[in-house]
Amino acid sequence: MVESARMAEKSKPDVIDLNFGCPVKKIAKRGAGSGMMKNPDLMEEMTREIVQATSIPVTAKTRLGWDEDNKNVLEISLRLQDAGIKALTIHGRTRAQMYKGTATWDLIREVKEHPDMEIPIIGNGDINSGEMAAAYFDAYKVDGIMVGRASIGRPWIFQEIRHYLDTGETLPPPTVSERVDIAKLHFEKSLEHKTLPRGIFEMRRHFSLYFKGVPHFKPLRMQLVTNTDPDEIMQLLEKIREEYGDFRPENPWAYAEK
Repeated sequence: MVESARMAEKSKPDVIDLNFGCPVKKIAKRGAGSGMMKNPDLMEEMTREIVQATSIPVTAKTRLGWDEDNKNVLEISLRLQDAGIKALTIHGRTRAQMYKGTATWDLIREVKEHPDMEIPIIGNGDINSGEMAAAYFDAYKVDGIMVGRASIGRPWIFQEIRHYLDTGETLPPPTVSERVDIAKLHFEKSLEHKTLPRGIFEMRRHFSLYFKGVPHFKPLRMQLVTNTDPDEIMQLLEKIREEYGDFRPENPWAYAEK
């Protein structure tokens, strides 16, 4: 991990973020990701050595604990702060919950309000609108909010939240034509960074979600998620623009519960 941090530093990122929150079985069961919450001594030691090895600010993300009987996020938060991290993101679920049910933010507020907590605390879990972000800022007193799954297929959610926090007004959802512009840019970046064929395969779920709520869209969606020719996919996106143009689908959160 120290060597990885040194390698990452060469790219001159703003921060190096340590993910102690990943709940995926193949990661957590071998002690990585949220599995680190079962070993606070190692988590603290690793974090301290990474902080000392790089000049880039180090942040971290974690969960409430391993399961309902082991919610040790307050202890871990204080130890990570002592190890030198500059900010902490807390996801309001245990590892055992994965992404099921509703995120619990009460412990996030407890960490934030602890008299020894000095670093910024960022809350994460279930935020899917500007209204909800504003309400959670007010109720839980966090320094920031992180949006995860709600941005998949809806990357404009950050603009929506920022606009609501600044003005108290809800932006209308983007038109199909605006979504096509975003989808094309996303697709170009996917091909640039992941190349063929992976750049196409990994875009398929995004394409489906970008146009969720468009009526009678199934034939075009099937073409989008089966075509393997980049030029033909771009042409399909333009066809979608021509057919649906100014239509504004509603923004249902695609990942309400799993």
